[in-house]
Order: sequence, then C-alpha cells, then structure tokens
Amino acid sequence: MMTMMKPRVFLLLLTVVGVAGASAFATSPSKTGVTASTHRQSSVQRPFLPNSSNKLSSPTALALSVDAGGARNNNNNKNIKNTNKELLDSGLKDTLQTASYFALWYLFNIAYNIYNKQSLNVLDYPWTVATIQMAIGIFYFVPLWVLGIRKAPKLSFNDLKTLLPIALCHTGVHVGAVIALGAGAVSFAHIVKASEPVVTCVLNAAFLNQILPTPVYLTLLPIIGGVAIASLKELSFTWLALGSAMLSNVSSAARGVLSKKTMSGKKIGENLDAQNLYAVLTAMSTAILIPLTLAVEGTGAVSAFGKVVSSGKYTQKGLSLLLAMSGLTYYAYNEVAFLALGKVNPVTHAVGNTIKRVVIIVASVIAFKTPMSTGSIVGSSVAIAGTLLYSLAMNASKDPKANVKGKIKKNIKK
Repeated sequence: MMTMMKPRVFLLLLTVVGVAGASAFATSPSKTGVTASTHRQSSVQRPFLPNSSNKLSSPTALALSVDAGGARNNNNNKNIKNTNKELLDSGLKDTLQTASYFALWYLFNIAYNIYNKQSLNVLDYPWTVATIQMAIGIFYFVPLWVLGIRKAPKLSFNDLKTLLPIALCHTGVHVGAVIALGAGAVSFAHIVKASEPVVTCVLNAAFLNQILPTPVYLTLLPIIGGVAIASLKELSFTWLALGSAMLSNVSSAARGVLSKKTMSGKKIGENLDAQNLYAVLTAMSTAILIPLTLAVEGTGAVSAFGKVVSSGKYTQKGLSLLLAMSGLTYYAYNEVAFLALGKVNPVTHAVGNTIKRVVIIVASVIAFKTPMSTGSIVGSSVAIAGTLLYSLAMNASKDPKANVKGKIKKNIKK
C-alpha cells in the first residue's frame, strides 16, 4: 500500500489552493451577490470603437487631418494599440486562470482518490467516511471568514431555501461516489462516472432548453469509450457500485444545472462568490449528512476505528491524519472544480470530469506501482482525441449561420 503524502507536501498543496483563491478574488467583481453571468460579462473582449469626436465629416477635414493633424492620429493609433494589448492580456489571463483551475482540480483529485481508497480499505463505513470528509471542509473556510481573509457570506432564510436543492445534489454527488468506490474497484466506479456528460446533456436539454448539434453529442462517445477501454482490465461489477455511481452522476449533473440557474442573473445574499457558495453548500451538506449517517450506519465506525488501531495497521494519530487528509483534499479539489464550473458550460465541465477519470487511473497505477496495460494507453489516447473532437464540434456549433438555422427550426416548431 502506498504511504501517505508527507505533511510538508500537503502544506505545499494548501499553498497552491491559497494562491488560486487569491487569484480568484483579485479578478472577481466587487459587487455583492456575484453571479456567473456577471463574471463572464467582465471578461468579454469588445473591439475598439472610436468615439464620435474622432469621426471625420468631410474630405476637406480628412485632408486637414492628414496634413496638420498627424500628431493626433499618432496618438489615436497608440491608444488603439494599447487598448488591443489590454484586451489580449485580459483574454490570456482569463485563459491561464481557467487552465490553472483544471490543473489544480486534477492534482487534488488524484490525492483525494488515494486517501479515500486507503480510508475505505480499513473502515468499511462509507457514509461515516463521507460525512467526515464533508465536515473537514468547515475547518478550512470558517477560519478564513473569522480572520477576515475571505469575506463571510450573508444569507437570508429565503437564500438558504434557494440553495437547499443544490446542497442536496452536492450531498448525493459525494455519498454516491464514496459508496461506489467502497463497493467495487476504482476502475469500475470511474467507468460508470464517465457517463456523466450524457446525463448532463439530458438535464441541460430538459431544464435549460439547451440543445446542441448532433455532432457535439457524437463526440462524447469516444470520450466515454476511451475511459471504458482504459479501465477494462480492472472491471469489477457490483449492483451497489453501479447504482451509487449513477446516483453521483445524476446528482452532479443536476448540481451543475441548478447552479447555473441560481447564479445566472439572480442575486443571492452578499459576498457569495464561487468559493463562498461552495463553502455554504459544504456546511449545508454536512448538516444533511449527519442525521442520515446516524440512521444508516449508527456509531459502528467508532468501534471499527478502535479495532483498526488495536490491529496495528494504523496508530490512532495515523488513522486520524488519513481521514483528515482525505477530507482536506476532497474540499480542495471540489472548491477548484466549482471555480472551473463557473468558467465553462456544464457540458465542458462534464467532459473535463471524464478526462479526469483517465488521469486518476494512470496516477493510481503509478502510485501503487501496478503495470499499465496496453488497453489503458489506447483508452487514454481515444479519450484525449474525443476531447479534441468535442472542442472542434463546439466551435462549429457557435457559427452564426448555424445558430440562425437553429432559431428558424425552433420558430417553425412553435
């Protein structure tokens, strides 16, 4: 079994999270009740449009401007260049920020999957493990609020009612995944989780009326197939693992759709940016999980914990640290994933989540020193190729002519 990550390495990971968080706050709007649409509007690049005072009303004025107004035109040219440079820099910064979110998302997810699997191997109480992991996040964001490092959100009772369905979905995502990973092999859980883009597309069509062109949907097939091929050698079927993984899929897709509907054009509380929204959902999900866990598993995990320590597999401190690390990495990767969700559409987020399955499987092979089969290599290649095809299909779907045709068909149906 792989040894746990050294504390200093994890401190480095926390530092990375802090840097990412600081970057997010530095670029976020200062308005309270920040919405996803507000953030996206701030990053739109608009072409330079000269104001009316720079317009030339006649050929004579044009001639005078060439002969005697050269200096002013030079200044205008410099302004145009400076403006274009600022727009390019802004676009590059936004692209790098999104890329960093995805990189951190993958990094923390790999660490979480290792810690989570180790925890479930010694404690066969997935509901309890899931609750502990969810609750650990509170010890991360509450100090940030108390110390003033991050502005604490201010929510009314109606705001909490609005967020409750999202919190329920968030709970289902985590519990379903933990149960699936405990009931079967990691590879099988990620194969089933790879179907999330399909679920996302269905829910987007049902609740957001978002219908993408057929080629876009077809490109999801090689992504799902590639992940399945990469995991084929480790396939281990159980109905509990299948049902739990699908519960996580549906919950994740629903959370994305509901988040978009909640964060788009509607003010919810104050200081509720992406990070604070995820923190609030974590606190709400913890409150939901505690009674459910007691009802399902009771306090059996306490005695199981003592038996593991008595067997000598772990010391009390070592097992406690293992559970804490699984919770901290869980919160870290989900907070970054939530930031990534706010930068892209739900389908793109789901595709990134699918590719993440390949990364996790490969990382697990390296971490636990198990050989990587040819099927895994082929599957990874197919999945990556599918991602490229998806990007091309999405760009093609943004063609103005295609959009006009789509609107015409929609109006005809009406």
